[in-house]
Amino acid sequence: MGFDSGTIIDPVKLATSDHASVVSITLFVTLLCTCIVIGHLLEENRWMNESIIALIIGLGTGVFILLVSGGKSSHLMLFSEDLFFIYLLPPIIFNAGFQVKKKQFFRNFITIMMFGALGTLISFIIISLGAIAFFGRMDIDLAIGDFLAIGAIFAATDSVCTLQVLSQDETPLLYSLVFGEGVVNDATSVVLFNAVQDFDLSHINTGIALQLIGNFFYLFITSTALGVVAGLLSAYVIKKLYFGRHSTDREVAIMMLLAYLSYMLAELFYLSGILTVFFCGIVMSHYTWHNITENSRITTKHTFATLSFVAETFIFLYVGMDALDMEKWKVVSDSPKTSISVSATLLGLVLLGRAAFVFPLSFLSNLTKKSPYDKIDFKKQITIWWAGLMRGAVSMALAYNQFTRAGHTQLRGNAILITSTITVVLFSTVVFGLMTKPLVRLLMPSSKQLSRMISSEPLTPKSFNVPLLGESMDSEGELFGANGSEAHGGGQTGVRPSRLRMLLTTPTRTVHYYWRKFDDAFMRPVFGGRGFAPYVPGSPTEENVHYWQGENKY
Repeated sequence: MGFDSGTIIDPVKLATSDHASVVSITLFVTLLCTCIVIGHLLEENRWMNESIIALIIGLGTGVFILLVSGGKSSHLMLFSEDLFFIYLLPPIIFNAGFQVKKKQFFRNFITIMMFGALGTLISFIIISLGAIAFFGRMDIDLAIGDFLAIGAIFAATDSVCTLQVLSQDETPLLYSLVFGEGVVNDATSVVLFNAVQDFDLSHINTGIALQLIGNFFYLFITSTALGVVAGLLSAYVIKKLYFGRHSTDREVAIMMLLAYLSYMLAELFYLSGILTVFFCGIVMSHYTWHNITENSRITTKHTFATLSFVAETFIFLYVGMDALDMEKWKVVSDSPKTSISVSATLLGLVLLGRAAFVFPLSFLSNLTKKSPYDKIDFKKQITIWWAGLMRGAVSMALAYNQFTRAGHTQLRGNAILITSTITVVLFSTVVFGLMTKPLVRLLMPSSKQLSRMISSEPLTPKSFNVPLLGESMDSEGELFGANGSEAHGGGQTGVRPSRLRMLLTTPTRTVHYYWRKFDDAFMRPVFGGRGFAPYVPGSPTEENVHYWQGENKY
């Protein structure tokens, strides 16, 4: 996605001197610290989460700056799409892939793709058609490309906020579905948005529609492949050169830089950086993380999580302040009813668009699941529908790109869409975000019961010592025991079913089983990983870790 480059700090907002920039940065860092402290104090609160806290603090700061500046500005920093897409989003998405429980994610991969790709397309169509139908009656003059851009903007869910609302340990199935959908959804929304900009939509026909579909699949496949290649490259380089022999700083630095390089390469070749850096994170956690020293593992784990946390807080803090930008509100001040009507219409279309695919696609997904614990029951569907109603910084960034120039606009229609986007983001994040925690507790069983029901991750000391993997290998006994082909306790072994029968009866576990055999035989000996990590002779710590990993392989 191309964006106009510019400085992050806007010194004209408060003063023209360099000192004003220092003051702005100092105040913003102070606000970040305040968000962290208050978030810690409200950790046990059943309603609040850190994204909502950051939004509220941002709103309060915006009010204060408005009073100090005499109603001229509510900003400490000028909104920049480069700041969001190039600096803030990559660490968030990479850490999500780096920390995700891969077994849960790939077990639900087909459902995630249905929700994230097909579901986003359904939501995009409904929101675009709804905008065309209703906005014409509100005297809002927009081109067809603008209406389709609105569909892409509001089809983007907020994966950042939903990750803070749900817990990967308490609700692993819900977390993997909502999170996985969020990542694919963001990528799909950005691809759709770019497609709207790139194609001539004044003469839509079947050929252009097929080009749009083909372009999406091309971007998805190539972006994923680039992320996998970048992750494998980092694993091979670190395994062969083993920087930890001389400096752990170097191996941590090369790991971080290669991860960021994958995102920038995707942007350079006009691919989806979100998908690339996400799958790069998954591959790095599977191979690269095990090729570095023990100290570097601890360092990278906490460094990636910290960068993601600070970026998330920064985004919501700024969105709160930007909501009070008086320049945009003055343009729409002569028609407040229209602005409210547009915001309410967009919110209704968001609700309808999400319901239009969550419930039907959940029904289709349940047709392929035999175990009742793997099915998405109605309570889970309600939770998934509700958790994905929040809109966030991706919608904000895309709206700024479509309806403003360098963050400014004097056109009435564009200003109404910008202020309505801000309204929907604030309302959905605060209201829906506040109610999601109680809703999950109301609809879902207790965390211990839920973990026993839908999580096959072994909660043992091993899983705590290796928090990034949690991916026990499915043995033949686990594969066939469910069908009665092999007894678990009596030592009686039945006839092994054919591979075709295995694939038809237990497709996910069968694919996982054969993937692990291929991984151990071909991939890990080349790229490293658990049980194949290098170690330096004479290093007691590394020798113990190497021995422990080798034992866990079997």
